[in-house]
Amino acid sequence: MPRTPTDLLSPADQERRRALRVMKTVALGGLIVMAVVFVIAFLMQEQYPWMSYVRAAAEGGMVGALADWFAVTALFRHPLGIPIPHTAIIPRRKDEIGSTLGEFVETNFLEGSVVRAKLESTAIAATAGEWLRDPAHAETVAREASTIAGGILTALSDDEVQDLIADLAREHLVGPSWSPTLGGWLERVVEADAHRGAVDLGIDSIATWLRANRDSFSGLVSRRLPSWVPSVAMRLVDDTVYNEAIKFASSVQADPHHPARIAIDGYLARLAENLQQDPTTIARLEESKSAVFDSPRVQALATEAWNTAKAGLLRSLDDPESPLRRRVTAALAEVGSRLASDAALQRRVDDRIGDASVFLVDRYRHDIASIITDTVEKWDPAETTEKIELMVGRDLQYIRLNGTVVGALAGLAIFAIAQALLG
Repeated sequence: MPRTPTDLLSPADQERRRALRVMKTVALGGLIVMAVVFVIAFLMQEQYPWMSYVRAAAEGGMVGALADWFAVTALFRHPLGIPIPHTAIIPRRKDEIGSTLGEFVETNFLEGSVVRAKLESTAIAATAGEWLRDPAHAETVAREASTIAGGILTALSDDEVQDLIADLAREHLVGPSWSPTLGGWLERVVEADAHRGAVDLGIDSIATWLRANRDSFSGLVSRRLPSWVPSVAMRLVDDTVYNEAIKFASSVQADPHHPARIAIDGYLARLAENLQQDPTTIARLEESKSAVFDSPRVQALATEAWNTAKAGLLRSLDDPESPLRRRVTAALAEVGSRLASDAALQRRVDDRIGDASVFLVDRYRHDIASIITDTVEKWDPAETTEKIELMVGRDLQYIRLNGTVVGALAGLAIFAIAQALLG
């Protein structure tokens, strides 16, 4: 079953329509009353001369009522359906009205000084701070922000995000050359002798492993000896190699100036220099970097890391008791407390809000005002007429009533003055 225009109106508009009909009936009733009084007075004025005054008042009331009815009706439609010039003003000039309204708002409301004056009279930061310092309000903001963030994460395409991360990594990590930076960093480390801890850790780890893995030296050398060598000699060779390895590791541990340590220092210094100056070393490092980045395993790890991070974020955002939600809530409440109590911070925030608002208004005032113009242009003329009539039509009917009363008084006054002057 098709819906009627009345069904499409909101409850408030339906109430306005009922009130408008009542006032139209009252205004029409005033015209009818004047017409009836006029007929009666016209018929009885010969018998009762004073009825001529009543007739004049009723005549003036009818003229006033009809004139104001015409004026009010002409705003919204053609009176009696007759296309009289300069009637049906609103539907005929709808777009011009919308443009004028948009220009009026742009000129008088969307103006930097007006916006700044309004913002300066409103303690935005203090009010927001007082509201936000309430834990319940902070939780509300955190919940809504989590819902928005979760929606954004859910809407994001995993493939597109991974491609974006890959492009950013290639641009900012793989693209730039690492060799000069790593070489300079390594050179400073060696000069500051800051690598000693790492060398000590490596030597200690080797010595510990040697002491715990004696069996790993069994046959390490002896199985390469001729078969005619006695087994006792073979074991002696293996034990000798193992003991020498232990002694070497212990001596390196004990002697800060051991030749092995000096050799390591020299190697690191040469490596730092080569990373900065040797084209072969630089090329090898860059090739290795690209090979690692393009490795399917690394890309799979990156994909897994994104999926894991996304799932973890979604769980944390959805759980009110998660550490992330609690920290966000606590941070918001703390921000609210500072805003509510720190006058200097309030002034800075208010100034920033004012500057940003004035900038946006000055830059986009025409675009903002064009919303009004574009919206009115899209309205159907009949719909526009009905919307405006529902908003102001009831008050306009009072004009008809006032016209009836004022017309009656004017007709009476004119007739009385004429009688007094002309007899």
